Amino acid sequence: MKGSVIALGTIDGREVAALMVDGRLEDLALETEGLAPAAILRGTVGRPVKGLGGVFVDLPDGLRGFLRQTRGLAPGQPVLVQVSGAAEPGKAVPLTTRLLIKGHYVILTPDAPGINVSRQIRNEALRTELTALGEGALAGAAPTLGLILRSACEEAAPEDVAAEAGDLRALTDAICTDTQGPPELLLDPPAPRDLAWRDWPLPDVFDDGPDALDHHGVREALDALVRPDVALGSGASMTVEATRALVAVDVNTGADVSPAAGLKASIAAVRELPRQLRLRGLGGQVVIDFAPFPKRDRAALQQVLRKAFRGEANETVLAGWTPLGNYELQRRRDRAPLADWLRA
Repeated sequence: MKGSVIALGTIDGREVAALMVDGRLEDLALETEGLAPAAILRGTVGRPVKGLGGVFVDLPDGLRGFLRQTRGLAPGQPVLVQVSGAAEPGKAVPLTTRLLIKGHYVILTPDAPGINVSRQIRNEALRTELTALGEGALAGAAPTLGLILRSACEEAAPEDVAAEAGDLRALTDAICTDTQGPPELLLDPPAPRDLAWRDWPLPDVFDDGPDALDHHGVREALDALVRPDVALGSGASMTVEATRALVAVDVNTGADVSPAAGLKASIAAVRELPRQLRLRGLGGQVVIDFAPFPKRDRAALQQVLRKAFRGEANETVLAGWTPLGNYELQRRRDRAPLADWLRA
């Protein structure tokens, strides 16, 4: 169907939220066990790790995290941390001390003072109004507390923004004053329904009926995502396969092996790749073996790459071409791999 839909349902008893736009799956939120990104905890600083520039942190239930920071930390010291990404099997949970307490309209930043309005809001009068609203929300707060007004504020009633800012201010104050004691979970990660409300655009349709996932084609889309092959049109395709060390992407033209077909297939792959990595929950090092095309067209392809990843919320570093002619990028792991979730 045309328009945007958020479909809610369960798979094997676990909650799923899916964002469908014009009948195509654009984003997923999956219920997972254990510590997921955005959870906030009080941990205990452990030993530093030489050569890695960080320390291990003891977490609740015997779990261990890794904090890429050493300054101002001493073994045995309590520390407030937030889970910053999905933990790989057998590895420590990635952590940060830069806490973000997110809502649909605003984000509270305990260690980043100031008021910032989303750059997507360009109406100067509205930016001024939102800045004043932010100043009111932070009145009497610690000087280290900051606030970000998100793009969703553009279509929101001021009282709704102010109400959410007040609620998050109270939550932030409670978390930031709970600094003493043994390791403890202070804020659960958002459930799929909550994450959909918090981070996705408001849809044309919100469907949490018993057959929502089937009715909107979510299950069919998930079945396609566990297969490595991705059709790109005109007979071209790419293969996306995750290994222990990296994600390998191979682009093929099909029957037409001309240089023009190679460039066309490579551009199509670049435009589709951010969506495939996001939905499959893949990150880390990504190596792309493009279809053969003239070397003089590399600059044009890189422009398409930059544009394709510009709209991604996740951090992506475009590293460039390897001596063998492949392309490397690095994407932060922000969720568990979909294939692992479906197998669990």
